[in-house]
Amino acid sequence: MKYLLMLSCLLLGFAAPSFAETPASFELAQSVIKIPLAQGVSFKDAAESLTLKANSLNLKLVAHQPMSEELKAQGVKDARHIEIFQFCDVKTAKALVDHEILFAAYLPCRIALLEDKQGKGWLLMLNLDMLLKATTLPPDLHTQALKVRDALQQIIEAGAKGEL
Repeated sequence: MKYLLMLSCLLLGFAAPSFAETPASFELAQSVIKIPLAQGVSFKDAAESLTLKANSLNLKLVAHQPMSEELKAQGVKDARHIEIFQFCDVKTAKALVDHEILFAAYLPCRIALLEDKQGKGWLLMLNLDMLLKATTLPPDLHTQALKVRDALQQIIEAGAKGEL
């Protein structure tokens, strides 16, 4: 439980008194799954693929932030592409929060679609395995959480391939 709290603080960028106890071996890259968009897959195709795959897996798109559009609207001329998609299986989310309120900090599940400095497209999401290993869940809830993890993996892979 203590590790889950420290991981929550670290991932959210908050300092906490126990922060000094965070394992020195932690690297930010360990907390994220990052996959490139396949050659020829546009940001639009990737976004459509994400939402279509999520719908087919019964994960609800609960929020979408087209951040690069907002930056451009605010006059930022060098804004690279960045969109945040938030998906949720509300029953599993409720069960996780009922079990441990700290899970609320990770909800809903986010997938970022963005362009790096070299113009390459990427999809990123939280490495849920890392989170799930940091806590003990009842077997039925663990199974539900794994199903969400697997669905998110399918969603991000579909987006990367531009599967429509």
